[in-house]
Amino acid sequence: MFQSTPVPGRQKRLKEVTPLPSEIIPLKGEVSNRGLFLMKLRLVRESIRWRLIFATACTMFIALFLTGWVLQRLFHDHVTQQFAQALEIRLDQVTAGLETDADGTPRIDPDQLTDPLWQQPYSGLYWQVDRIKPADQTTNDAQIGLLRSRSLWDVTLALSPDVLADGRTHQHMIPGPNHQTLMALERAVDTDESDGNQWRLIVAANMASVDQAVAGFSGLLALSLGILFALLMLAAILQIHVGLAPLHRLRVALRQIRHGKAQQLSGHYPQEVQPLVDDFNQVLNRNTEIVSRSRSQAGNLAHAIKTPLTVLQQAGELALQAPETQELAKLLLEQVEIAGRQVNWHLARSRAVAAGVPGHVTPLAPVLASLTRAMKMVYAERGIEIDWEPPPPTTVFAGEIQDLQEMLGNLLDNACKWAKSRVAIETACQLTELVIDIGDDGSGILPEAVDSALLRGVRLDESTPGSGLGLSIAAELATLYRGKLEFSSSPTLGGLQARLILPTVPAGSARSFEHHP
Repeated sequence: MFQSTPVPGRQKRLKEVTPLPSEIIPLKGEVSNRGLFLMKLRLVRESIRWRLIFATACTMFIALFLTGWVLQRLFHDHVTQQFAQALEIRLDQVTAGLETDADGTPRIDPDQLTDPLWQQPYSGLYWQVDRIKPADQTTNDAQIGLLRSRSLWDVTLALSPDVLADGRTHQHMIPGPNHQTLMALERAVDTDESDGNQWRLIVAANMASVDQAVAGFSGLLALSLGILFALLMLAAILQIHVGLAPLHRLRVALRQIRHGKAQQLSGHYPQEVQPLVDDFNQVLNRNTEIVSRSRSQAGNLAHAIKTPLTVLQQAGELALQAPETQELAKLLLEQVEIAGRQVNWHLARSRAVAAGVPGHVTPLAPVLASLTRAMKMVYAERGIEIDWEPPPPTTVFAGEIQDLQEMLGNLLDNACKWAKSRVAIETACQLTELVIDIGDDGSGILPEAVDSALLRGVRLDESTPGSGLGLSIAAELATLYRGKLEFSSSPTLGGLQARLILPTVPAGSARSFEHHP
């Protein structure tokens, strides 16, 4: 615990420290769409829940898509086959009605074809009769459209060249009138009056009804599969939620340890998670044992060394009174003082071994109240006034009470030692950080002396009693807790201001620590 001597002339001030975490600078502009996409992608990549949901959704989508495609093809083939069978019945009707005159001219009695669609122009149902050569020749030499239905009006059906066996039926997809797509069935027949020629009978029908049926089925199938996909995803999400629930409970239990509500993981977990919980509890127990043993051994060793050092100091003081042994006594006392500093340093570090061990929290208000009372008593002769407002009960330090007392005690003692008449303490809780400012109205410290102030065993003013360990111990303890100690000029009192930044817990979690011992 130390501070520099007053500086002649104008007092130099340090630069103001970095603003508190709550003083957030507003961001200019908005996050780009690409940034949002990358954030979502990172969320999916790093979350087990979203990985499972994404993998399940992809798998179900592919499976249902293939299922829908197969069902749609099966329905299309079935409807097409039924359409072809109905068309073949009509071809049989046309074949049964085919007759030839004595001169071999073909004719079909219209009374045998009773469907009114045969008579309606471009109705979508057509028949036609062609004359072709024998079956071993192609239909390129055919006489097209010798007879045709009234529904064809002035259009003839043109089929691709084909070789027809007698009585066999061939199926074609051809264009029809009014941009219709037709399914055509053709059949070659012989008559006694054909003079070696064959008659090709063609029956064709519009495929629009098939396309409409398939389109209607496809829409209904897509809607059904979409609903099924949504229900399956809902079931999958519910299953994932139930499956990952133990991990959520484990996370809550770990948060309770971090906030000091528990010392170990508690509760019952599935057999896949329970071994992890048991091993983690064993690690916590082992860590606690090691910390306790290390503290005990370091403390015992330090106290064991202090006794002979005290004897040596007393012997040196006696030897200092004799003129012939003064030089030796001075050397002895100097080395005893150095050894005492080392013992005090390592004893303080032994108390900081448990810094950051989970399960410890300390309310700030009682510690400050106790330290301020003690400092007022110690510096009662100088009349030092300590101004401070008790922080809310929910303001806590995420660590052990001994370490908090060590840090605040050294800083407060240093401020009272160098203050003229006043010391001010201000506290603020910012998110996960506890900020404590301790300022005085003393002479301050030179900027170039700040780094030296935190060196172990260094005193900037050798005329002032002390070991030079207080601030360095406070700084190292803060570092062990992932905090920091900063110095600047006090904006209100003009002297030195020490800012101690330490970890805390959220206000909602700290309510249960109001009466923490």
